[in-house]
Amino acid sequence: MKFFIDTANLDEIKEAQDMGILDGVTTNPSLMAKEGITGKENIMEHYKKICDLVDGDVSAEVISTDFDGIIAEGEKLVKISPQIVIKVPMIKEGVKAIKYFTDKGYRTNCTLVFSVGQALLAAKAGATYVSPFIGRLDDISTDGLGLIADIRLIYDNYGYETQILAASVRHVMHIIDCAKIGADVMTGGLSSITGLLKHPLTDSGLEKFLADYNKGN
Repeated sequence: MKFFIDTANLDEIKEAQDMGILDGVTTNPSLMAKEGITGKENIMEHYKKICDLVDGDVSAEVISTDFDGIIAEGEKLVKISPQIVIKVPMIKEGVKAIKYFTDKGYRTNCTLVFSVGQALLAAKAGATYVSPFIGRLDDISTDGLGLIADIRLIYDNYGYETQILAASVRHVMHIIDCAKIGADVMTGGLSSITGLLKHPLTDSGLEKFLADYNKGN
């Protein structure tokens, strides 16, 4: 399973990259705003900085909701770097745009997916990634992990190459469960990724090893 970090914070991206396990980055307008990145030119420049930090894919989200606007934004975004994946919302005009980008050879990430039907449409349009938001589904007492499992089943049934990118990952067990189900990618905050490092027996075991070493040295 690929590990993406869901942030626009350059320090967090660098920390994940330095661990040697980072495969890519996802962002959205809210994450950009959180870092104080506003204005089209500043946002484009920030995407360039992210691409310079990582080796893998960087999902850059369009703001437009009409077909022509999505196309215009996407064609500007892909000029930033070959790493850019155009992030397009799951709406009718978005599906049309994904098909257009696919035919042009541009990679896409269909975002804000909350149902199997939406994931099926994204795959048929040729999306590189589909992003079901499991955390937001959990927030409304809906089974986000069940959605991942259903998408996995349907994609495997028909041989769709669209990768399932489990988004809105909130904690360690989300990551583990998505790996069990067969999600191709997870994206979450740095804390959810570094949380995989933690186990009390590792801490106590290391403490004992060091204490025993120090007794005789």
